[in-house]
Amino acid sequence: MRALSDTWIMTKRSLRHTIRSMDTIITVVVTPIAMLLLFVYVFGGALGAQTGSIDYVDFITPGVVIMTVTSGIAYAALRLSTDLQKGIISRFRTMPVAPSSVLSGQALSSTLSNLFSCSLVIGVALLVGFRPAADAAAWLLFCGLLVLFTLATTWLAMFFGLLAKTAEGAGAFSYILLLLILIGPSFVPTDSMSPWLRGFAKNQPMTPIIETMRSLLTDGTPGPDVWAAVTWAAGILVVSYTLALGIYRRSAPVPAAQ
Repeated sequence: MRALSDTWIMTKRSLRHTIRSMDTIITVVVTPIAMLLLFVYVFGGALGAQTGSIDYVDFITPGVVIMTVTSGIAYAALRLSTDLQKGIISRFRTMPVAPSSVLSGQALSSTLSNLFSCSLVIGVALLVGFRPAADAAAWLLFCGLLVLFTLATTWLAMFFGLLAKTAEGAGAFSYILLLLILIGPSFVPTDSMSPWLRGFAKNQPMTPIIETMRSLLTDGTPGPDVWAAVTWAAGILVVSYTLALGIYRRSAPVPAAQ
């Protein structure tokens, strides 16, 4: 109970920093919405013909949701690295708080803020013509996969935030995830890509996650890639969580007085 209470305190601290940071709000909320509107109204005419019977806004919404998460976790890594560089994490370790709450609070606040941002993106998508065919069960599965993916990438952000030597470099890993999102079925089908790129696009981790989310929203069914999507997301979560805790314990051991 003490660990849960301390985690919630750390979560509220991190959420307050997020709310008070205007540049974070612009990047995490405004940028994904701007990307959605850009692709729908500027590139939709040219790219929409490649999606077949699926309306272009329906096709790209899952990819923009994933991109929203990627933008948000970069700031989670940056905030954690900043706390490390300023000695705030070391100060927490001298206080009577559960050691696990330091990372867990950062991860939980990032997850909550990212899920809120995703809900805003979906709301804007509905306003510009997104018409999902998902029933209650499909929406539940979609939300479950989104939460799993958000947790997985958030703990990946914790890992890189602990690993980075500078706060500026902590969020640079998100560009790798962004590249994987772009080289995938986010904005165009993989079949429209050149053959040498198509093979990579079909076998990278973002593809089954995006395809499953799209199938749930547009068809109301998980589709053939659901187990690959869950396996990738769960695998990233387990590996990232294990590596982040390992680095945290080795780099900043608890003082003997505790």
